[in-house]
Amino acid sequence: MKVALRTDVLTNNNKAAEFNRELFTNTKTLVINLMSSPGAGKTTLLEETVRELSGKYKIAVIEGDLATERDADRIRAMGAKAVQINTHGGCHLDARMVAAALSEFDLDEVDILFIENVGNLVCPSGYDLGQQHKVAVLSVPEGNDKIPKYPQMFMRTELVLLNKIDLLPYLDFSVEEARRDLSEINPNSSLLPLSARTKEGLHEWFSWIEGAYERCVRP
Repeated sequence: MKVALRTDVLTNNNKAAEFNRELFTNTKTLVINLMSSPGAGKTTLLEETVRELSGKYKIAVIEGDLATERDADRIRAMGAKAVQINTHGGCHLDARMVAAALSEFDLDEVDILFIENVGNLVCPSGYDLGQQHKVAVLSVPEGNDKIPKYPQMFMRTELVLLNKIDLLPYLDFSVEEARRDLSEINPNSSLLPLSARTKEGLHEWFSWIEGAYERCVRP
């Protein structure tokens, strides 16, 4: 006997995402889901973001990793509250994990919440966490093939941060080719070159966050 199974495996996740979204809306908390492959520089970027914007906004971070609290400890050292989620082998965060972590925050005291997803260019983009914005981080050492090879990630993000541009003189990477590839896959997205190490381009990233926050609190 053949049994047809048509249950949406994301149903429970989507219900949790709506719960999260309602919380974020009611507390006027800007939430950014930051995704990338391992080593693209998400945590360093967040350190610089906290350093720059913590005087103006109350910032908190949810860190997703398979194991350890190393990234959360780095964010705490910057003076921001951080909660670590260890997936113990899972390749992404889901909305239920995020909902559980939210109990450790007073969202009325958080202006901007960053969710640093597990390093993976495949699974994280398919899960709604209740965030307002999905941002991908791509790094120059990864090469020009990542956007066309992992289209689902870049189709679902509105901003791609091209990190480690300080390495452009030493590596075979074309920023213009990356722009073309992104435009073909997602014309509504944009590419922002920057370096979390040298701070080149970071002011544009900070301005983007500030604009997103204004739209969040005054829709």
